[in-house]
Amino acid sequence: MREAMASAVVGDDGFGDDPTVRELEERYAQLVGKEAALFVPSGVMANQIAMRILTQPGDVVIAGTYAHVVAFEMGASARNAGIQFATIDDNATSLNLNDVRRILAGEDDHLAAARAIVVENTNMFAGGTPYDLDQLRALRSMTSLPIHMDGARLFNAHVATGISLASYTAPVTTVMSCLSKSLCAPVGSLLALPSDLVEAARVERKRLGGAMRQVGILAAAGIVALNSQITRLAEDHERAARLG
Repeated sequence: MREAMASAVVGDDGFGDDPTVRELEERYAQLVGKEAALFVPSGVMANQIAMRILTQPGDVVIAGTYAHVVAFEMGASARNAGIQFATIDDNATSLNLNDVRRILAGEDDHLAAARAIVVENTNMFAGGTPYDLDQLRALRSMTSLPIHMDGARLFNAHVATGISLASYTAPVTTVMSCLSKSLCAPVGSLLALPSDLVEAARVERKRLGGAMRQVGILAAAGIVALNSQITRLAEDHERAARLG
């Protein structure tokens, strides 16, 4: 990674002119089966951008009680996006569909309307459990609301289950993954999304202070992470099993 960083070809990513960043974004989008992607400094920023482009102030977002975007981002969504969460117990592997239906029905009784859903894969608070794919597909089939996947550890779920990345992400609208956790890059996360949301996401990234200049030096490490580190997660899982 350090060698790749030292030799990276760079440009001004603030204007979309860094070729190494573009290569990283295209690679991630390809892996998760989405049209486009955006490189950001952190997973929190990726989640916050998703909240801002998928909702309007006052909207309700359905999520697990201990989802990262709810419990571990210091109230950022309320401050940055002006949204409120309707939370569901997430000690299991997936959101309870009956609870989701109950919240969706609240709009008929003068409650604030749910306008997006967040799922977490893997589910950190449930012991790093991969999200149940059948449940995710069922969630997609019961509502047309945009679904954001906090996939900070999506690659771990992929390696642990053998389920392809594209299969995991097909039911969701947006997905973010961290490069700086188990994939070992020093900095950065990626947000994949439909092409018609990219420009809005770039605007929100700038508003949050995430526009970067010759950041190809960091993106180069991310490319190494995506190209060579994913399969090595099996080694991490073996060590974790021994510790367990």
